[in-house]
Amino acid sequence: MEGRATASTPAALPYYVAFSQLLGLTLVAMTGAWLGLYRGGIAWESDLQFNVHPLCMAIGLIFLQGDALLVYRVFRNEAKRTTKVLHGLLHVFALIIALVGLVAVFDYHRKKGYADLYSLHSWCGILVFVLYFVQWLVGFSFFLFPGASFSLRSRYRASHVFFGATIFLLSVGTALLGLKEALLFKLGAKYSLFEPEGVLANVLGLLLACFGGVVLYILTRPDWKRPSQAEEQALSMDFKTLTEGDSPSSQ
Repeated sequence: MEGRATASTPAALPYYVAFSQLLGLTLVAMTGAWLGLYRGGIAWESDLQFNVHPLCMAIGLIFLQGDALLVYRVFRNEAKRTTKVLHGLLHVFALIIALVGLVAVFDYHRKKGYADLYSLHSWCGILVFVLYFVQWLVGFSFFLFPGASFSLRSRYRASHVFFGATIFLLSVGTALLGLKEALLFKLGAKYSLFEPEGVLANVLGLLLACFGGVVLYILTRPDWKRPSQAEEQALSMDFKTLTEGDSPSSQ
């Protein structure tokens, strides 16, 4: 029996993906090390509750969101439906973890009597979370839920890709703002004296920027896009016929 034709993987793609994973895992580990060495660690029912916030955001809105965006570059020959589900699930996990981080910081502020949503970091953070949730909800409705028509999906696809990359970039920028804010709050003028915590956090910031840059580079290489397979094109035409009443041969 003749096997299904598979798309070749560009020679450099696996190295860039592996590099992105090395950067992502390192930044998550370094976030944990920063919180453990200089911020006392992590606990929910104590003054360490705030530290849940940066760790959850690094895991959810940075690492997992970046990996979700790379799904269509990494899984080039798997069934499209399977790839869609994996893409959606990674975003769900990222959203849930980010929600835990948001609850942690708001609960910590409530217990301490601190003001909420006054800084640029907090405004950008809420914007990112709302946009991320809306992007996932609309994406689910269009691409996983069977009700959307073929033409509607086709028209929205480019916007979905654009907003996905934009929200990821905003997430990285917001994380950098939060990192700088945390350093200034604790170190103050000592930040300019190359305190060890400041140096470690600066390296963490560079890792955030590099991870975001590598992920966006992989996404924007047109020759690294997942190619459409013959069976997927046939299914798309059948779906168009079912949802819009067109035949594949109609003008």
